[in-house]
Amino acid sequence: MTATLRGAIFLCGIFLVSLSKTAGQTCRGQCGHILEECSCRTTCVSLLNCCADYNQSCFQVVPHSSSMLGGRALRISSLVLHPGGSLLCRFKGEIEREGFIDAEGHAYCISPLLYETGWIPFAVSTNGKTFDRSGEYLSVHPSKVDPAFEVTLVNATQWQYYGTPNMAGRLKMTWNSSLIGAEKVNVELWGYREFSSSAEVANGSLQAELRYLYSLSRNISNTGAFSFIPVPSQDYSDWELGNIRITASSKPDGARDVQGLWSGGHVLAWHLEQAFRDDSAAWAKSKCLQWDVLEKKLPNFLDELIDCPCTLAQARADTGRFHADYSCDIERGSVCTYHPGSIHCVRAIQASPTHGSGQQCCYDSTGALMLTGDSVGGSTPDRAHDWGAPPYREPPRVPGYSHWLYDVMSFYYCCLWSDRCHIYFNRRPSSRCQNYEPPRAGVVLGDPHFVTFDGLSYTFNGKGEFYLVSSPDRELSVQARTEQVKLKNGTLARATWLSSVAMKEKASDVVEVRLSEGQLQVLRNQKVLPFSEQRWMDLHGVFVFAPSPQDVTVIFLSGAGVEVHVREGTMAATVLLPTEFTNHTQGLLGLMNSNPSDDLVTQAGEVISSADATSEQIFTFGAGWNISKKSSLFTYDSEYLLDNYYFPPSRDPVFIPAFSLPEGPDDPLVADMLRVCFGEGAKFCEYDTLTTRSLTMGNATLRAYQNHRAQTAALEPVVSCGWLPTPRNGKKNGTHYLEGNTLSFTCSQGYVLYGSTERTCLKDGTWTGEQPYCITDDNVGFVLGAIGSLSALVTMGVMVHLHNRKQDREKKEKLDQMVTQEQTC
Repeated sequence: MTATLRGAIFLCGIFLVSLSKTAGQTCRGQCGHILEECSCRTTCVSLLNCCADYNQSCFQVVPHSSSMLGGRALRISSLVLHPGGSLLCRFKGEIEREGFIDAEGHAYCISPLLYETGWIPFAVSTNGKTFDRSGEYLSVHPSKVDPAFEVTLVNATQWQYYGTPNMAGRLKMTWNSSLIGAEKVNVELWGYREFSSSAEVANGSLQAELRYLYSLSRNISNTGAFSFIPVPSQDYSDWELGNIRITASSKPDGARDVQGLWSGGHVLAWHLEQAFRDDSAAWAKSKCLQWDVLEKKLPNFLDELIDCPCTLAQARADTGRFHADYSCDIERGSVCTYHPGSIHCVRAIQASPTHGSGQQCCYDSTGALMLTGDSVGGSTPDRAHDWGAPPYREPPRVPGYSHWLYDVMSFYYCCLWSDRCHIYFNRRPSSRCQNYEPPRAGVVLGDPHFVTFDGLSYTFNGKGEFYLVSSPDRELSVQARTEQVKLKNGTLARATWLSSVAMKEKASDVVEVRLSEGQLQVLRNQKVLPFSEQRWMDLHGVFVFAPSPQDVTVIFLSGAGVEVHVREGTMAATVLLPTEFTNHTQGLLGLMNSNPSDDLVTQAGEVISSADATSEQIFTFGAGWNISKKSSLFTYDSEYLLDNYYFPPSRDPVFIPAFSLPEGPDDPLVADMLRVCFGEGAKFCEYDTLTTRSLTMGNATLRAYQNHRAQTAALEPVVSCGWLPTPRNGKKNGTHYLEGNTLSFTCSQGYVLYGSTERTCLKDGTWTGEQPYCITDDNVGFVLGAIGSLSALVTMGVMVHLHNRKQDREKKEKLDQMVTQEQTC
């Protein structure tokens, strides 16, 4: 142990002492704290200064995630108890459930039914009184659960349309029998509803309820498959949404929070009343009309939704505000059941602030935004966001289920089971995109090179911890750590690269994304997040999406997003900011105001001219944006980080990079470098190749720069003139409404078109021409006559007006003459 490390830990209030000395210090009830002589914080594991009972008191669970419906056995790692002992689990400080201990002494808690997602704290007690051992698990949206842990409804279309014409027969389900751990099982139906204790539905007093209804079968062999012929329910037909659950037969019917497997939430067409089977279209039409009446009583939610991006490219690039819709994702094969004709849909990540509503935007194969005015596959907003909205738990913010009740069930009523889709679209019209404003992107990549939000490119090779973006007004901080590049021969280059990015907005969790053995590691409040089971995590005030160990996106409530990628062992980070951050940013990515000339602004407010700034001046500028120890968001959980970043100044004052790279004709790298480094970004590629002596590194830098250029191109603003309706009794040729697009109109046989046959979208956002109408031959004369009469009336009115003005003017002139004569007299 080095003296420097001991000094650093001493300053932190941590003392490394022998095990005998720390034996009296306990982590029970102290998890997350640093005690006098040892630590109960997660970082103690890597710093080797944990209290003796840390692992048993501050436990981890396997698996670490569960559907919010519950029923998954969470094994508490490192906690070994007497097989005959008792275990009580308390979730969120209020929900108490019995746990169990297996024959080997392993302790388990069963995740409970919750109406929320995110990390759920819980504690356990072995004496039924003291809950002094704690951990947490991730509660996830039911649709994001690993399919291997679900009950699969075979032939989903049959389940979805059961009872409609020509849709009958046996329904089948399957599951992984080994996950139940019993020879006999029960098959149960649970129903979901949201109800109000008062007569007024819109008064905000709704409550969520997932209730056991009845068992489809009991005490059957756990073969992993079950089929049945459903019959209409007499007593529970008003429950139209629900789930299947499989549990051990040893459990009582409908027992809550016991180990079991759930199906996905689905419409319960197969158990609806006999009237549905007798005439499903009439039944659904009635339901659609009832829904329409209810919608009239509910508050308008459309006005507070963000506009959709105008193009598919914008939608996929704006990762701070939009995310792929799991039901229609181009990366998963574009199975768009509810939006036929679409190849990709996105949802606004944030629910609307007042009503918890969601925006959905769908795009066709040309990349154009699809609208319900043109197609049943058009984009539809949601009164209840599919992913729920903090604080969750209460309607209409319950993840998944509120959305089903408010937005999906009605689609079944009006569109899938009857022909009243126009009623649905009237209440769920597509968002247009005239007010959509794409975000601005700034990036750090390579050794490291920066491209500001306004497009200024420069290189800064400081070593330490710096502000990428600081926005005190918006309370956003994005910090970057750089370290010296190590060459293959073990020597250190006179250049640095990005090794970690830490960030926070307002009171959100602190998220850090850092390079670890060639992959990205994500930390939340100094604790490593596991992504082995889930790719998406709801955190406090922030979301994290990790589709692979090489790609992580962090999304804040403001719509700010940070994308981190690693390629060939090199990190790159892109910060995306919505236009609300204009004139509210500072740091290495500059002042976002569309003016690159003032991007090099020091902390003191001095602007360095980018046109004639030397490499040394840029280095001085960048070094001035080092963070203070007090403002650091980074985690220091190793001897290396303590010695190199925590204890020393936040910027290494000794390190001086190579400001210029002379290219000698005898350098064997130059010829290959020129073949690799060409086009936009070639200068960055050449610098990194020669500095690191690696063509791979140079090529990774070039690819990162090209990806940034592609993203900024995708986010370029476009002009939309808005949707144009199809004339009644006519046709519209085209459904694209952006600048330069032309739509043509024709009429059906027996009708004559009046108005413009073509209309073109102009760069000012307006259409040329006039709205076309299709009228019958018999009415042409009448219409033209009416128009002629109207024109005559207008002309007469203008003439009368001009005559009156002439008379008024003559009267005024006579009056002026009389006044003049009087004054003369």
